[in-house]
Amino acid sequence: MKPVVLFALAAAFVPAAASAQGQGDVSVTIYNNNLALVQDIRQVALPTGRSRQEFPEVSAQIRPETVTIGGSGIAIVEQNFDYDLLSPDALMENAVGELVTIVRFNPATGQETRERARVLAVNGGVVLEIAGRIEVLRDDGRPARVVFDTIPPNLRARPTLSVTLDSNRAGTRPLSLSYLTPGLGWNADYVALYDQEDGTIDVQGWITLRNTTGTTFDNADTLLVAGAVNQGGNNNSRYRGPPQSSPITRPGTETADREQLGDFYLYPLGHRTTIADRQTKQVNFLDVQGARASNDYAFRVDSLRTADAASANSVLRFSSSSEGGLGDALPAGTVRVYMRDARGDPQFIGENAIPHTPMGSQLAIVTGEAFDVNVASTVVQRTRLAMYHWRTQMRYTLTNARSEAVTVQLDQMQLPWWWPETRVTEESLQSERLSADGVRWLVDVPANGETIVSATFDTRY
Repeated sequence: MKPVVLFALAAAFVPAAASAQGQGDVSVTIYNNNLALVQDIRQVALPTGRSRQEFPEVSAQIRPETVTIGGSGIAIVEQNFDYDLLSPDALMENAVGELVTIVRFNPATGQETRERARVLAVNGGVVLEIAGRIEVLRDDGRPARVVFDTIPPNLRARPTLSVTLDSNRAGTRPLSLSYLTPGLGWNADYVALYDQEDGTIDVQGWITLRNTTGTTFDNADTLLVAGAVNQGGNNNSRYRGPPQSSPITRPGTETADREQLGDFYLYPLGHRTTIADRQTKQVNFLDVQGARASNDYAFRVDSLRTADAASANSVLRFSSSSEGGLGDALPAGTVRVYMRDARGDPQFIGENAIPHTPMGSQLAIVTGEAFDVNVASTVVQRTRLAMYHWRTQMRYTLTNARSEAVTVQLDQMQLPWWWPETRVTEESLQSERLSADGVRWLVDVPANGETIVSATFDTRY
């Protein structure tokens, strides 16, 4: 069993030398890919010549190689990041080879005994040498306290950056500290209320901040950057492509009325805020009422094959354009869609993720599978015309159990790794060619009815 051990200090101990400086005027720039730039201006009293200054309340995940310190009349001699934090386990591990005091309390007699002990090892348990005998600190029903004489100088109550500075004069002056750190991130969350009768959508956009750095940033001027900056010197962007089944059906060409940094959009918070450690914080950045929207259905057949009837996807369509749309560039995040029921209460109907979306884009959010709209595909006949030449007759049966007519976007895709050359030679409904690998029909299906689409494909390998 784990020992019941309490820890105490025989006397307060402050590591020599440094003068502690708390956070000052803090600015935080947060990127999407778990990275932030912290800039902190602190008023520091410096003597003439060399001195070691401590900067507590920095991120516990600070990247020390990115630290820069600037100020008038100073030069940096050396900097160290002390990340071994003060804790009961760290105290015991640092006490190996040292003397401590073991205080035991006997509940039966009410007496307390004290013995000096040398810590021999801390490997899955604490091994002690007490008056020539070897003991293991264990749970024997007698609570024990371990009293330490001092705090080891390498242990810090908070993550601390210590810097040796050479100053050309004495006096208090501002020093600017900046560094990169993981542990701070953000994404966008959208709440969309769809009015099917009016064909409109109300959307609220929320910035969701997360802080797992081990440090609270007080009253920080916070700037959010929509975009993933490259890290580590490895640029693999040439291998990246659009996500499969991207909700952006047509990328926009409008420039949003927002400040840009290179190829990234900036989203400053309208006020200073405290970003507490282990906290998730939400801040509103978008509020649009009555943007145009519509819903329909989509179904994709991934090869020329027979397949049983399956539900079509329910799709909500809207735009980020300035005319009739949301009117902004949309940071990557999750869109959660609601509709009002017969009682007028908003009910959740589905969600989907969107990537960074330029203003003016057309979006199609899949909210779920339709209960009443189904599609089945059937190979009516497949004929081999030559060694690498096939003709396939397909039939698609679309059924609708709803009390109103619906439109289904039906996509027939081929097998791209076969590199087929495919042509539609006959079809009962005019299709749109999507690419070398697929075609699309917009199929109207009557209320409580069905529609059949037939097509013949000529394929050469």
